[in-house]
Amino acid sequence: MLEVKDLHVSYGNISAVKGVSFEVAAGEMVCLIGANGAGKTTTLKALARLLPAQGAIHYRGHSIQHRPAHALIGEGMTLVPEGRGVFARLTVAENLDMGAYCRDDRAEIAADLDHVYGLLPRLKERAGQLAGTLSGGEQQMLAIGRALMSRPKLLLLDEPSMGLAPLMVQKVFEVIGSVAAEGVTILLVEQNARLALSVAARGYVMESGLITLSDSAPALLANPKVREAYLGE
Repeated sequence: MLEVKDLHVSYGNISAVKGVSFEVAAGEMVCLIGANGAGKTTTLKALARLLPAQGAIHYRGHSIQHRPAHALIGEGMTLVPEGRGVFARLTVAENLDMGAYCRDDRAEIAADLDHVYGLLPRLKERAGQLAGTLSGGEQQMLAIGRALMSRPKLLLLDEPSMGLAPLMVQKVFEVIGSVAAEGVTILLVEQNARLALSVAARGYVMESGLITLSDSAPALLANPKVREAYLGE
């Protein structure tokens, strides 16, 4: 589904991502863990073509190095950004409509909206409410629901637990698990390493712009270096 080779991303003279390579198979959930500032968000933004990058990015067998960001949504790659990025002055329903802006199959869009409301009933309760008045957890659910309205084949999730209360984190990750169970491929960036590795099949550890470890999620959970650096043990 996704193959990344020797990816480099810089902010001016500062090198943020220093030649990372990884892959995500179709139907797989893979996590990218690491400390704040390791380059995880920058990597996702480069994949979504929101930042210029050097290296090779292949999505579904084709290079997307020169594809504009908006075109990727129609091709099934969707980013749920760090900080949620909902349209604060639009209602919940209008935000979800925006998720389907690249589609014109009205009957299928209506069916997908019903599916999202079934998966995220809180959004149906808040359908007419301005997104900016929702709680942080509700906004995260809305950001995921909006992404699902584009019918993603590959979902890029950037720090979905950030700033949320533990109970809301649990609910958000239950939704992520449900989405994965439906066959959507997921690349998850998450600072909460234990949480990420508990839901993903495989993981990559990123430090200072480099991938320093990769293994199955259970193996990484058991790795002494990971346990010391990211699990507080």
